[in-house]
Amino acid sequence: MKLRPYQTAACHAVLEAWKQHNAALVVLPTGTGKTILFSDLTRRIFPRKALVLAHRAELIHQARDKIQRVTGFRVEVEMADLRADLGGLFGGPQVIVSSIQTQTAGGDGGGRMSKFDPAMFGALIIDEAHHATSKTYRRVIDYYRQNPLLKVLGVTATPDRADEEALGQVFDHVAYDYEILDAIHDGWLVPIEQQSVEIEGLDFSGIRTTAGDLNGADLAAVMEAEKPLHGIADAALRIAGQRRTLVFAASVHQAQLLADIFNRHRPGCAGWVCGKTDKAERARTLSDLAQGQLQFVVNVGVLTEGFDDPGVEVIVMGRPTKSRSLYAQMCGRALRPLPGVVDEADDAADHRRAAIAASAKPSCLIVDFVGNAGRHKLVSTADILGGNVSDEAVARAAARARQAGKPVRMDELLDEAEEEQLREREEQKRLAAARKANLVAKASFTTQSINPFDLLDLRPAVERGWDRGREISARTRALIEKHYPDVNVDQLTFAQARQLSKELFRRWENKLATYKQVKLLAKHGIDAGTMTMDEASAAIDVLAKNRWRKVA
Repeated sequence: MKLRPYQTAACHAVLEAWKQHNAALVVLPTGTGKTILFSDLTRRIFPRKALVLAHRAELIHQARDKIQRVTGFRVEVEMADLRADLGGLFGGPQVIVSSIQTQTAGGDGGGRMSKFDPAMFGALIIDEAHHATSKTYRRVIDYYRQNPLLKVLGVTATPDRADEEALGQVFDHVAYDYEILDAIHDGWLVPIEQQSVEIEGLDFSGIRTTAGDLNGADLAAVMEAEKPLHGIADAALRIAGQRRTLVFAASVHQAQLLADIFNRHRPGCAGWVCGKTDKAERARTLSDLAQGQLQFVVNVGVLTEGFDDPGVEVIVMGRPTKSRSLYAQMCGRALRPLPGVVDEADDAADHRRAAIAASAKPSCLIVDFVGNAGRHKLVSTADILGGNVSDEAVARAAARARQAGKPVRMDELLDEAEEEQLREREEQKRLAAARKANLVAKASFTTQSINPFDLLDLRPAVERGWDRGREISARTRALIEKHYPDVNVDQLTFAQARQLSKELFRRWENKLATYKQVKLLAKHGIDAGTMTMDEASAAIDVLAKNRWRKVA
């Protein structure tokens, strides 16, 4: 199976990270092939064995099937009645896929992990790694890390801000971070449209917060109330049209009521599933959705992970949340393009975007319901798209989406917000320069604060939770002190220091002007950010011959 460019880059990044770190994290959005990524990594570490951990049966079986297709390896499952053949160090299956519950089940919490010798495995791979911060996962990770040669990889979609910091305690390096917005820009996922709908009587202000999210019982009581319930159903029916739609509900009762209202309006259009739905019945319901016999499926927490139906075009958020990771999982059910659309297109990103735009699914629509949020900061699509976007731009885009009253392209709103901020920053720089030019010098010597991000036209990196509090390495510090001599390293965040280090290597690889050249030319009114080293050197020679006066 041919890997996509970002999957290849992620594989290489993990292998490089494993040379210096024992536990690495990869962030890839839903719909971009996390399982294919770690399947390929199991092939690359052969003949060492790999153990893959997940927490739901659907994820276990999907991982087994995909690893077998990608690698041709023998893959066995350790879960419930299924038992993997141990086979010794080199015998038996090359990959074992197991559930976290099976690993730890039992009164002592030892479960069946004790049947495995940690020395059997070269790699421990954790699917949906945002769960890895729990005590259960930590116990399993610690057990297998008794093998000092074991390498650990976590893969997850966009995590919550709180998750990021916790993940930094489990994984000592983020090897690769590919955001939803990156994947949309690169033409691998469909663009997101958001429509915010104001619902009369919808009031979240009295809901308690439990474990960082809206309290389940309080939320259910609000969402099951008759007035908001009918408002949500009416809006969903009107907005979705004939498009295949997933509805996320806050409770089983709300799911039943919504499906009933849908069916009263359009007989036979809706079904619902929850965690207690019989497996055969759930499979039939989802098959009916895929085949067009149902338009709406309402679910309670069972289709956030392990459910893939590229034909889904609309997500109705009947379950508001404060969790960025949960919201991203729900949105992710609609982000995949139709089969064959992008993988059969030319390698260029603009060709993939054009292929998506010309397809029967040019975008997906996320429907949010707006009420009185009170003190709660409820997540919207701006939050999950804006992982590497400034908080100010995210807030600006989210506000515009709420005010629009119609579907709006969130990637475009975020891009516009970032560009506006850049223009505002440039205008502030221009005004500051004008004020400085009007000042009368009162001393023969002044100090000037140099901002390398402005000079190199870089947007300072947003600090992610897993980087918070991390110390800048001695190697990175030495690089910055040598090549950015006027920059105070202690005033940089870990993310900004890493960004300047990467920019340094990017400029070397592309033979672009050095920071020192850019700074010198900027002092004389010349923008050298995009010049090559040779062009910058020539410009400096001309200035020197002209007694450091800019040539008109």
